[in-house]
Amino acid sequence: MASTAQSYHHGDLRSALLSAATKRLAEHGVDSLSLRKLAEDAGVSRTAPYHHFKDKSALLSAIAAKGFSDWHSAARRIFDQEQKPAQARFREFVHEYVGYAADNPEMYELMFGRTIWQNNAATDDLKNVAFPCFQFQVTMTRYWQEKGLLPDNQDALRLAQVTWGTLHGIARLLIDGIYADSSHIEEMCNCAADLFMNVPVTK
Repeated sequence: MASTAQSYHHGDLRSALLSAATKRLAEHGVDSLSLRKLAEDAGVSRTAPYHHFKDKSALLSAIAAKGFSDWHSAARRIFDQEQKPAQARFREFVHEYVGYAADNPEMYELMFGRTIWQNNAATDDLKNVAFPCFQFQVTMTRYWQEKGLLPDNQDALRLAQVTWGTLHGIARLLIDGIYADSSHIEEMCNCAADLFMNVPVTK
């Protein structure tokens, strides 16, 4: 095992550990994660993960930070499609957000669940990724207000919290299987987008 660990460069080992941890999270859930099992999955010595993560909380924060980074990149990709009308980008954002949660339920639960945040276990590295992700939501909200898609008589921060909260609620219903399943995603997302953009309902 030790010789396998030595074959990694410092940065490569951290990336390999995160990759293995993310895979275990997706397949077995957060309760299956431990630094010992992670070492086994990555094929390194039992002490190797401790050079990168001081404990399980640090590992969970690192995984969640990767999730936020990936989602932020996806949101920016959607928003930066200047060739598309603002309305189309907003609708795509709604679908992408809920779709991400539905496709990555364990990661989503870790990113937004109580395991990290209610236990005050978030590392500074995680906060430095997660908080700008929400700030970008506020930036997009202001833009959509300027374009007349969202009400401009509301504070952008509060409106961003409400729109995100709505999408989070839809995501939770899907993940928890409460009166919603994957077959409802498209219609639920369209409904949410239409309501926020005040699109008249045709009969």
